[in-house]
Formats: sequence, structure tokens, C-alpha cells
Amino acid sequence: MSVTNQNEASPPWLLLVFSLARKGASLRVTVWRKLQRHGALPLGNSGYFLPNTDENRERFEWLATAVRTEGGDASVLEVQSIDNCSFEQMKQRFSNARAQDYRELLKELRNPGSANQSPRITRLRQRFKDIVSIDFFGSPLREQVEGALNAVQTSRIKSAAPEIGKVSAAEYRNRVWVTRPRPGVDRVTSAWLIRTFIDPKAKFAFAPEDKKPPKAVSFDMYEGGFGHRGEDCTFETLIKVFHIRNKKVQIMAEVVHDADLFDEKFGRKEGFGIDEVMKGWARQGLSDQELLKRGMQLAEGLYKSLR
Repeated sequence: MSVTNQNEASPPWLLLVFSLARKGASLRVTVWRKLQRHGALPLGNSGYFLPNTDENRERFEWLATAVRTEGGDASVLEVQSIDNCSFEQMKQRFSNARAQDYRELLKELRNPGSANQSPRITRLRQRFKDIVSIDFFGSPLREQVEGALNAVQTSRIKSAAPEIGKVSAAEYRNRVWVTRPRPGVDRVTSAWLIRTFIDPKAKFAFAPEDKKPPKAVSFDMYEGGFGHRGEDCTFETLIKVFHIRNKKVQIMAEVVHDADLFDEKFGRKEGFGIDEVMKGWARQGLSDQELLKRGMQLAEGLYKSLR
């Protein structure tokens, strides 16, 4: 389900307001859990918002009926606007809530514990479907989580990159390096790392998994090449595989890790700025090559700023 903007004929929001009977403790828990499952946002202590769709209206109507049946009061209202929160601000609140859900799922996916156990994979995939069902405005993290899920399900959560210590740097010079379209913070900084420390004459291409150019070196793809390995992002993998020993690059690795994996491992926030700029440029319709070029310039600026 998706919601676009407030210019449609019907008001953009639904509001469920209710009050429970005094002896409604168990119902209160049930209603709260269902509101969480439906992705509703609270309005103080008296109501909850959802985008105005037929499915969400049905969800709220069922909850309102349950409240009334137990002696409480409930109403479902259509809301055109909120005086202290614009449509875009409300949309951002929903997007932030789903981003947090996706980040928590990513943490579970990247836990190496029992990644190949079928019941765990089934549970995580169901959780992903549940989040998607209430991802009303299409979080950019959805694709990243789906790719990680596919990697786990095919037992390829660790990339097929050569083992650390067994890479001949000479074999990776004057090569074409390929990654997925619409590069983000990990891919543009990895491309900068490749061009600066591994392959000065590297050329870069973009392709989906099933259309990679022959003999091209894959990086940050979901399957094969140099990608995420265990708890490392692609930038960190490249540093370790090619034994890059540079203090400023090590700091950059922490910045990229936190921005790409959202696990706050190093407490670095700088990379989020780069990531937001990349998203802004992507919305302008820039080509993949232009996004990469600008992203690499940002990476160079970050490197030069470090002491």
C-alpha cells in the first residue's frame, strides 16, 4: 500500500479516538498491540493516526467496534490537516517509524548466530512482510533489507570474496568494477577507496545481479565479489582484503559502517550527512555515474578533513 500526497479527493489521514471502560485493562493491551501492528502513530494519549486508505479504515473500524463492545467509546475520523504538523512532517514521522523497524531487522539479519536455520529465516521474512505492509511511504531501507534477506536465505550472507591475505593486488588493477544502480554511502566511498588505494585506473559500471559485465569485479553486490562480510560493510571488507593501513581510512571506515549498517557501533554520525546528500541527488534524477562522481568527491572531502 502506498500514500502519495494530500491533494487527493479524500482527506489524507484517519484518526481513531477512543476511551475504554474502567475495567478494560486487557482490552487496552490488545488494542495497543494491534495499533502497533497496524503502524499507527499516537496523538497524545487520546488517539492514533493512519493514512486514509480502505484497508486502514477497516482496521480502525474493527478496533472501534471492539472498544464499543466492551463498553468504551470510539470514533473514526477523517482528518484533512493538522495545525501543528504539515503533511510532509506527518509523512516523515511514518517514514522514521518504519526506518527504525527496518534497522532493527537489519541488526538481526547481520547477527551471525544462527543465520542458516530455516525457522529463523522464515520468522525474519515474515517480519519483513509485516513491516512492508505498513511501510506507507516506501522507505529507502526496504530494498536493502530485502537484499540482506535474500542473501541469508541463499546461505550467502558472507560474500564470496577471496579470503583475507590471499588477494594479489596486481590482479585488480586496470579493471572494471561493477555494483548495483543508484549508489549510496557505502558504494560511493568504496569506489573512492578502490580508485585511491587499489586500482588508480579503475572504471565503474552499474548492473543488476543477473546482468553483470563479464570479467568485471563485483563490489557491494548481494551475491559474490567484495561485499558485506559478517558485521563489516563493503568499505571495511575492502580495507581488510587489500590490507590498507591508513589511519584516516580507518576513521572513514567507522563513519561508513555506522551510516550503512545503522548499528551505532562506532557512534559516528558524519556519514549520515553524506547519505542524505546522496539521496537528495538521487531524487533530482542524476545518472548513476554522476551520483558516483559526486559521491567520490564527498568521500575525498571527508578524507581531507580528517586529522
